[in-house]
Amino acid sequence: MTAEQRITHWIGGKPWDREGARTGDVHDPATGRVAARVDLADAAVVDEAVAVAREAFTRWRGASLAQRANVVFAFRELLNARKDELAAIVTAEHGKVLSDAAGEVQRALEAVEFACGIPHLLKGGFSENASTNVDVYSIRQPLGVVGVVSPFNFPAMVPLWFVPNAIACGNAVVLKPSEKDPSAANFIAALFAEAGLPDGVLNVVHGDKPAVDRLLEHPDVKAVSFVGSTPVARYVYETGTRHGKRVQALGGAKNHMVVLPDADLDLAADAAVSAGFGSAGERCMAISVVVAVDPVGDELVAKIVDRVRGLHVGDGRRPGCEMGPLVTGAHRDRVLSYVDAGVAEGATLVVDGREHPVDGEEGGFWLGPTLFDHVGTGTSVYRDEIFGPVLSVLRVASYDEALEVVNANPYGNGTAIFTGDGGAARRFQHEVEVGMVGVNVPIPVPVSYYSFGGWKDSLFGDSHAYGPDGVHFYTRTKVVTGRWPDPSHGGVNLGFPRNT
Repeated sequence: MTAEQRITHWIGGKPWDREGARTGDVHDPATGRVAARVDLADAAVVDEAVAVAREAFTRWRGASLAQRANVVFAFRELLNARKDELAAIVTAEHGKVLSDAAGEVQRALEAVEFACGIPHLLKGGFSENASTNVDVYSIRQPLGVVGVVSPFNFPAMVPLWFVPNAIACGNAVVLKPSEKDPSAANFIAALFAEAGLPDGVLNVVHGDKPAVDRLLEHPDVKAVSFVGSTPVARYVYETGTRHGKRVQALGGAKNHMVVLPDADLDLAADAAVSAGFGSAGERCMAISVVVAVDPVGDELVAKIVDRVRGLHVGDGRRPGCEMGPLVTGAHRDRVLSYVDAGVAEGATLVVDGREHPVDGEEGGFWLGPTLFDHVGTGTSVYRDEIFGPVLSVLRVASYDEALEVVNANPYGNGTAIFTGDGGAARRFQHEVEVGMVGVNVPIPVPVSYYSFGGWKDSLFGDSHAYGPDGVHFYTRTKVVTGRWPDPSHGGVNLGFPRNT
């Protein structure tokens, strides 16, 4: 991309054709240069998109289940055919290496495939003769216009957690992606149009807080799905519900990986490095804390260090790179501040990412993998969601102490335990207060036919993302109770009490 390129909204089945009042810079994180400029929507642009979506909804809600499924399946085929192109877009704007971007798109495809089964997923219930000659049945109907606010770290996957289900259920969507890496959303919208989705059913508005606030306040937006940091998730949930909306707001994380003394330490070290530094740690399911149960701490840390020092950090488009830059210079500087804070707070800086060699241009937003040992629970490097390539090792004396540490943390998104003891693993999955649990699996993101979501400060609202919870979130239940006169008896009462 060049600095002259403009990324604009997608409204009514085509790019927006007017000049915006504000724009934002979109960087190439591997070079630090401005690659494009994105239009930032004000309230009037959001209103325009919502009005278009509302009009489209009046027609789309009447489309048969077969029509909706056909559109989603056609989109799935187009996305699969062009997945490498979408992965390249993600790498260019987010910075993650191509293999990470390809994995993101593959997980997105799985969520799309789930939505292809919408005729089955929307089946209701039926009770014949619930009362005398009275049948009762339930149906699920779409909400109307729904908003999706997605984060920068998965610009392809997270929108596709929500949009296919919302559309398949009969809703119209206004998607507000991150302004840091907006092009993936436009690519998705254009593919849906090519798949036969009627104009206006999916709209994309780019922007920052004013755009989000307008979606949360707009009376015609019936629901909002959000993924982002916990403070913003709380704000989105409280603001949206105050305006009468259904809201699912997925927040931040501080994911722990507990390593018991009987664990395979090579497996655990491999998992800690891939889960801690993949996508430069910019994942809500990243492992950011390894809880080493005595006496494995020294050996485990040594194995992690060996692997970390060999990581190939650089431009994600270059062959062999395993970790790319951070998404913006400001975010890189924020993460750097935690490295300084960790040292000041007394943690042992075992691997300093500021000194890691980089295969890329000097101006990129670089920070290599960073490892702290002997981290205390009172430090900011432990407490805060850093969202970068900083891994902390916390040492405890027992399983019970490890469990207490995990459960005391205010976040409850994902966790993992590494052990060869089935009883300990079963006990952990029962006792841990976290929404997604891995057993010898470091990043336990559920497959598409389950649902994604955490507990405590990692989720506001009671609905998880995609899967069965996604279908329920984007529909509401209507129960019909009916009695029909029997024509064979001339429509007369058959002798049963009328109030039965």
